[in-house]
Amino acid sequence: MPETSLVTDYLVVGAGAAGLAFTDALIAEDPDVHVTIVDRLGKPGGHWNHAYPFVTLHQPSAFYGVNSLELGSGLIDTAGTNEGLGELASGAEVTAYFDRVMQRRLLPSGRVRFHPLSNYLGDGRFESLLSGAQTRATVRRKVVDATYLGPSVPATHRRRFEVGEGAAVVPPGALPGLWHGAHEAARAPRRFVVLGAGKTAMDTCTWLLQSGADADAITWVVPRDSWLLDRATTQNAPQFFDVTLRSQADMMGAFAEATSIADLYLRLEACGVLMRIDGERTPEMFHLATMTRREAELLRGIRRVVRLGRVQAVEADRMTLERGEVAVEPGSLLVDCTASAVEPRPLQPIFQEGRIVLQLVRVPQPTFSAAIIAYVEARGGDDGRRNRLCAPAPFPHRLADYVRSMLVSMTNGAQWQQDEAMRRWVRGSRLDAFSKLIAAADRNDAGKQALIARFREQAGKAFANLPRLAAADA
Repeated sequence: MPETSLVTDYLVVGAGAAGLAFTDALIAEDPDVHVTIVDRLGKPGGHWNHAYPFVTLHQPSAFYGVNSLELGSGLIDTAGTNEGLGELASGAEVTAYFDRVMQRRLLPSGRVRFHPLSNYLGDGRFESLLSGAQTRATVRRKVVDATYLGPSVPATHRRRFEVGEGAAVVPPGALPGLWHGAHEAARAPRRFVVLGAGKTAMDTCTWLLQSGADADAITWVVPRDSWLLDRATTQNAPQFFDVTLRSQADMMGAFAEATSIADLYLRLEACGVLMRIDGERTPEMFHLATMTRREAELLRGIRRVVRLGRVQAVEADRMTLERGEVAVEPGSLLVDCTASAVEPRPLQPIFQEGRIVLQLVRVPQPTFSAAIIAYVEARGGDDGRRNRLCAPAPFPHRLADYVRSMLVSMTNGAQWQQDEAMRRWVRGSRLDAFSKLIAAADRNDAGKQALIARFREQAGKAFANLPRLAAADA
């Protein structure tokens, strides 16, 4: 089969959230640029196409997606565990949104070409998964790797434990459809074993409880307890100004005053920014999972919690964990929530010769990070300067990683504020969490201005203390 060819300025590998946010910002900043996007999936949206049906965003829809097109309607939820807070887009809403971004924003620009169901082979070449036809792209500027920090999801990850004969194991995405056609009670699962302690497992337990499962019918295998962000502290709508700015100032105060990593987390809990499910246990991880206190209270209702490490093998009547065995009751359905949201990968320079590797430059905002990387790329200059403006921030895996993530994020932000054009761009970006909220505050409102002043004062002190905290753990 003959090879075809095309010419493009940028070849973006991956049509997930980061790849689309980068492309959207790039074509907004450079009116002459041409971008080609390739992806193995048939639709844009990346891992959202494989998400379990009851997934939602962790944080308000208002600052997720691409810069040019709002996600959601800016509504406040009036029911459920997120009542009173900014709406959270469901997985279905997110995939529909990214399809709309592609069909109504990117492709109509005439400067973006999309090749779905295509496997990138390297060196500017990709092949159709349907026909095997290969295309060679002459890339005038750079190849953009938008897959480097791609998350692992339950529907597609490779299990790291053995499944014996007779053990019933499903991903969480299978749960809503399991009862269709199950006319006999014996065929309908009534007991559940949820494997994993991350946000997926928490979502699964919450969904089961809200769908009518008895809390005592759920066994939750928790290898490590986790710190959790209180979603009420992450709201960026004007009506949440006082709560949000006070919480952000308190958080900066905790970073400013902490004397150790352990002390930091206790301070963040004391000021209400962080919480934990079990108050008697000190969490060993923090992966930026965000929920409401109502959700946390629901999860506290699960009393059958197994803390014997990660699962090694499951059989029909028992499961083997790192530190022992536990019996599995007959008829139990095991739900595999062990996929890691972001696999640990070494950080590397974002801007390289002929290449851009998208990574976080502000934690925990992947789409804002991708968009500002595109802005920096479009402004020109050498890669050394670009990398100084956009140092990659590590996604937290160990507790101490959060300190390093914040240090890099704040260092990047400080540099952006010193550049007038970048400062205006950040303030105008709908993906930025709080700059617009602060900028819009009434200058004659003494209370709001006092909160802003306190936040900035504490942020300066935090910035001074973060290197000491990071060095103490080195």
